[in-house]
Amino acid sequence: MTVAAKVRARAQALREEIARHDYAYYVLDAPTVPDAQYDRLFRELQELEARHPELVTADSPTQRVGGAPRADLAEVRHAVPMLSLANALDEDEAVAFDARVRDQLQRAGFATAQVQYACEPKFDGLAVSLRYEKGDLALAATRGDGVVGEDVTANARTIRAVPLRLKADAPRVLEVRGEVLMFRRDLERLNERAREAGEKEFANPRNAAAGSLRQLDPRITARRRLHFFAYGLGEVAGGREPATHSATLDWLEALGLPVCELRRVATGVDGLLGYYREIGGQRARLPYEIDGVVYKVNERRLQEALGFVSRAPRFAVAHKFPAQEALTELLDIDVQVGRTGALTPVARLAPVQVGGVTVTNATLHNEDEIRRKDVRIGDTVIVRRAGDVIPEVVAVVPEKRPARARLFQMPSRCPVCGSAVERPTDEAVARCTGGLVCAAQRKQALLHFAGRRALDIEGLGEKLVDQLVDADLVRSPADLFGLNLGTLAGLERMAEKSAANVLAALDRSKSTTLARFIYALGIRHVGETTARDLASHFGSLDALLAADEAQLLQVADVGPVVAASVAHFFAERHNRKVIEQLRAAGVHWPEGRGKAAAPRGPLAGATVVLTGTLPNMTRDQAGERIVAAGGKVSGSVSRKTSFVVAGTDAGSKLDKAQSLGVRVIDEDELLQLLGEH
Repeated sequence: MTVAAKVRARAQALREEIARHDYAYYVLDAPTVPDAQYDRLFRELQELEARHPELVTADSPTQRVGGAPRADLAEVRHAVPMLSLANALDEDEAVAFDARVRDQLQRAGFATAQVQYACEPKFDGLAVSLRYEKGDLALAATRGDGVVGEDVTANARTIRAVPLRLKADAPRVLEVRGEVLMFRRDLERLNERAREAGEKEFANPRNAAAGSLRQLDPRITARRRLHFFAYGLGEVAGGREPATHSATLDWLEALGLPVCELRRVATGVDGLLGYYREIGGQRARLPYEIDGVVYKVNERRLQEALGFVSRAPRFAVAHKFPAQEALTELLDIDVQVGRTGALTPVARLAPVQVGGVTVTNATLHNEDEIRRKDVRIGDTVIVRRAGDVIPEVVAVVPEKRPARARLFQMPSRCPVCGSAVERPTDEAVARCTGGLVCAAQRKQALLHFAGRRALDIEGLGEKLVDQLVDADLVRSPADLFGLNLGTLAGLERMAEKSAANVLAALDRSKSTTLARFIYALGIRHVGETTARDLASHFGSLDALLAADEAQLLQVADVGPVVAASVAHFFAERHNRKVIEQLRAAGVHWPEGRGKAAAPRGPLAGATVVLTGTLPNMTRDQAGERIVAAGGKVSGSVSRKTSFVVAGTDAGSKLDKAQSLGVRVIDEDELLQLLGEH
């Protein structure tokens, strides 16, 4: 094959591969490669066509934007094409962009030593066009291929951030270009509901936003919390456009459209790079995903002088952040045991650069996720890293699967302590049952045991627990009561007085209540309320230890899952041994008779759920007042819930309460019910 034939074949192969990825990304909302790899393919094709113009075809991806619209949504032809942006993949390319702009402006007769740029974040969402006629929202369309998009008007009208009518002095026709996106917290809530319903989860906020906006049923879109930011204009008729891009964004904001508050005007290349680094430093803390920043020459007259190439404006560029997704080989899958006993499969990867960091490990979440994504040892996988979040395996590349690829099997025994691993049928996470003796869980078990709502051992905090466990001085909660002054005082940052205070707190904690002791054991599914119910029902620890599942089910609000968890915990020999050691060390409580009297108070018999941040008290404080008033605090919402107390940033519990028709009140109403207002 001649060199010319090889070049032609490579260009055709690149066009076909990019077209496949475009279809998966824009039409199916299911990307098959990381953005960074797509950018490299696109750049290679651009460079081939630049060196060999005869290879450029009308259907080349370099000659159009995005992908074709879905056949099941009506088509919309844009009055002004929605073009894409050229990319700058590093700082050198951003510097080169500024140099090109200044050079082209000088050739056009503009003497500009330094250019002013409007800068803003590059959102990772779905580009849309909103058409307002006489101030009313008349049409909303996706970008599609840049010329023809999809009609999503009914869905866009459900987005609260999109005004249905603009404020006064709007032009007769105004097309607003912007981005529909989903905030990270809303994606987490959406995926949480999907997991509960056994449905497919969204891989990232961009896919969630696209999938939500392009629903055929607007009611589904309305249930998703989508946001919108305006960043430009399409057709404008009957009005005068501002002279600069920054003024345009201010104008859009004045009309009632949301515009990103992180926008700024920067001067020269130093201003551009300063903005890039500043936004990059904030990236992980932002409530939404961004994958770079956008620079646009600010003055409209200079934009017009610079003009366009076939696919993008010459006056703007997207300066991308380092890739946060990459391809690599999954070499093996190990299992880590967390502080709560959860077994997490961890991918061992061939080293790969992701976001400027070398990644060798990534989480696979749980066994169900491995099955859902069909991940196998030996696969080529897409790895994502976002800020300081632990890298995760997003998907596999099936066409690269080798014949030697093999399935993963979750172990039946804990790899740390050898205890049995259990996974309840209604849960996604497998757990080690050796809570009080498993080395991986020791620190968490000790901190829980010493917590304020458990045995309340003042001074036994995280740093001290770390030292005690790392020095192998404490292996179980019972070992705490064998510590002496010399041992404690010899630890780092532990003077003799501090050590004496801890020993005094340990001695005080020996006198407790049965409910606190049960809670302190850290039994799965047993919170404070359930611990109180168990203590009240059985009256003594011996009676509780002797109870089987049938007897446990007789306790108020104890269902099959809790009963099985309690019975399993006390059936483990090592757990009973620790309990015997604690009693031998002097931990005691007043024994009751069981079958406690019915609760009394203004909230007697009420089951209350707390969610969000209350303005004047913590949820712990609110819970204590509810219990003192005869009520019960539950961690989950059901039809049996009496009411939900919701503060700011309330999550999925509020959503579930509203869907079930459960009464929702605020802190003031709670205080009124308690008689404290």
